Amino acid sequence: MKARVHVSMKPTVLDPQGQTICNALNGLGHKAIASVRQGKYFDITLAEGTTREQAGQELNEIARDILSNGVIEDYRVEILD
Repeated sequence: MKARVHVSMKPTVLDPQGQTICNALNGLGHKAIASVRQGKYFDITLAEGTTREQAGQELNEIARDILSNGVIEDYRVEILD
């Protein structure tokens, strides 16, 4: 089973990296781009025999406690197969 954990800045937190990307895109002539929010994702392969329920619980714990900073970031767990 494979999963993906998406981590991004909370909407209320400034994203200077996203702003820099937006400015660069505008400078390259992409004037339709109004804003960019930058994030990261983790592709995770789970051990054989892991149930979807186990995977969901464990991945949510890992995403909350290790992969993201709960003060400034949100996360989303996606089980791919």
